[in-house]
Amino acid sequence: MLTKICNRISPVLQALWCAVLYFVMEAMCRHSVLEAWTFMTTRPLVFLYNTAFIFTTMLIAYLSRRRIFWRVFVSAFWLLLALINGILLLNRVTPFTGPDVKNLTDGLAIAKKYLPPYGVTLCYIVLIAIAVFLLIVLIKAPKYKGRMKYRYNIPAVLICIGLFALGTRFALSQRILSNYFGNIAFAYEDYGYPYCLATTIFDTGISQPSGYSAKQIQEIQNSERNLPETKEESHPNIIFLQLESFFDPELVNYLEISEDPIPTFRKLMKDYSSGYFKVPSVGAGTANTEFETITGMSLHYFGPGEYPYKSILQESTCESAPYVLKDLGYTAHAIHNNEANFYSRKSVFPRMGFDYFISEEYMVHEDDVNPLGWVRDRVLTEEIMKCLNATEGADYIYTVSVQGHGDYPDEPVLEDPQITVSGSPTYEQDCKWEYYVNQIREMDDFVAELVDELSEYPEDVVLVMYGDHLPTMGLSVEDVKNRYLFQTEYVMWDNFGLTKKDENLAAYQMAAEVMDRIGIHEGNVFRYHQARRSTRNYQVDLEALQYDLLYGKQYSYGGSSPYKKAKMKMGLYDLTLDSISLGNASEFSYYIRGTNFTPSSEVKLNNEWYDTVYVNPTTLIISGTELQNFDRLTVCQRSNSSTRKALSKSYDRTCYALFARNPWKAVKPVTEEE
Repeated sequence: MLTKICNRISPVLQALWCAVLYFVMEAMCRHSVLEAWTFMTTRPLVFLYNTAFIFTTMLIAYLSRRRIFWRVFVSAFWLLLALINGILLLNRVTPFTGPDVKNLTDGLAIAKKYLPPYGVTLCYIVLIAIAVFLLIVLIKAPKYKGRMKYRYNIPAVLICIGLFALGTRFALSQRILSNYFGNIAFAYEDYGYPYCLATTIFDTGISQPSGYSAKQIQEIQNSERNLPETKEESHPNIIFLQLESFFDPELVNYLEISEDPIPTFRKLMKDYSSGYFKVPSVGAGTANTEFETITGMSLHYFGPGEYPYKSILQESTCESAPYVLKDLGYTAHAIHNNEANFYSRKSVFPRMGFDYFISEEYMVHEDDVNPLGWVRDRVLTEEIMKCLNATEGADYIYTVSVQGHGDYPDEPVLEDPQITVSGSPTYEQDCKWEYYVNQIREMDDFVAELVDELSEYPEDVVLVMYGDHLPTMGLSVEDVKNRYLFQTEYVMWDNFGLTKKDENLAAYQMAAEVMDRIGIHEGNVFRYHQARRSTRNYQVDLEALQYDLLYGKQYSYGGSSPYKKAKMKMGLYDLTLDSISLGNASEFSYYIRGTNFTPSSEVKLNNEWYDTVYVNPTTLIISGTELQNFDRLTVCQRSNSSTRKALSKSYDRTCYALFARNPWKAVKPVTEEE
């Protein structure tokens, strides 16, 4: 009798179970039952929508007699996704998204990156336990005994799916949900895990605009005919400096700050071209501001929360400032005082035309890190000057800083802060702001040092500096004087007398503006901004142009892109391996001599990584094993991430009669793939 009653009201019971299941999922993702309860009670319509989403995926149960199994299977699937997201959010700010799903084939590497060794083992145990449990349920769980009325069940399931689709459109139209994520972490908190995950999986790229055709692209290109020709004389060096989470804290209404945290930047804004800088994200999303500034393309037309670095640029090149400027004789450098694999930059930058990438692994910063472990930005001055001095022609240098990175500590960590902060709603928030403000003061000092160096440089230089997004502080529009969160500030410094011109610009407009000011009018996107920025249908035609270049038939290029993946070099200078000598014979300690070593240089002995001590740029030490004739020894720059990959090729040596007059025989360079 009970079974019959349950079968009759099974849709209601299934819906209730989906609500409970979704609540558990949100508690796992938010690491708090209380926060999950607050979300459910303050955003009930969003909670209801995501419950309906899970319910819809569970409708498969009505197409089989093994209803219990399919309900358990779908429940386990959603709980596993929530568990993955919860673990990731313990180790990073960005939640589990579509690109992460595509990388699940490399699940072991992901697990090793975010879990200790015992955690990886535990993951395997959990997965095996789930598989065994599902197998037991499949075999032992009772089957549905009634008639399978497919002629009713199939239409009913399809109707439910259709109603859910209509409900999604209604929720978007009523702004219960959003299809634009300025901060993907906040979006997951506001709109729920199932909806946001599905959106980042299925809603990616740029949809084909209405009216897209060769004629439309030709008309767009014809509208640029009023632009002058590019000047033929030599062009200045162009440096972009993207400052992590950098903005003016004095714009925050409630803060009381003991002294100006950005005096240099403020003075430069007064003396040189400056204004507000519109960015595509808040609190995170460095790579998207970077993408807009390098390519001139707007993220507005891509999928919600999408990172092109993790989607289209994993497989395709993209027209960019490096490609365009290299045709004019520029050398393109990227500099970042963080690991090369962060945001997949190592694989993306060659598809954007960079010739060199100098990441943290190629810097000798002597552990000059802030209390959170991020390398201080002042190390970048030397790296920028190295790039300028390494070539005879003009340089395009895109520099990404990292010192201002959060998550900021909610308790005091600075022993004697230069600047004190008060006025926040809570003591913990004051601590975060005080830490942040003192970090950007150091960043401001770095800006002063860099400008001083460039002021003495004998070549013309344009230096554009800006913050990539607001810091992760939970700010609302009511909290800031400019009443807009997607906005930092920029300044365009130069050493050859450009006229001061103050205006507000978007990140995707900045490169075109710089080129326009120095007489460069090249590249489809940059020419478009220069000619059309204040004209009718500017955004409509920009969407069509971006679609054509990245996803369409590339009418702009005559049918195929001329931009091929660059042979980018990691590091500015070659690493060399010159000699080896015995130090302490009893401990089998060896001194390895060469050039351009850094703390990330590591020895590979017979194809296995070996513990290496960095001494200085010309010396490494290994110990604990006796080298034998014909041992193969390699020195590579190794990634600082927990995945620990070799980043570049390095000459290796085979040991022949180690201490004879000529102990080395050079063999071919070893690549990362080898």
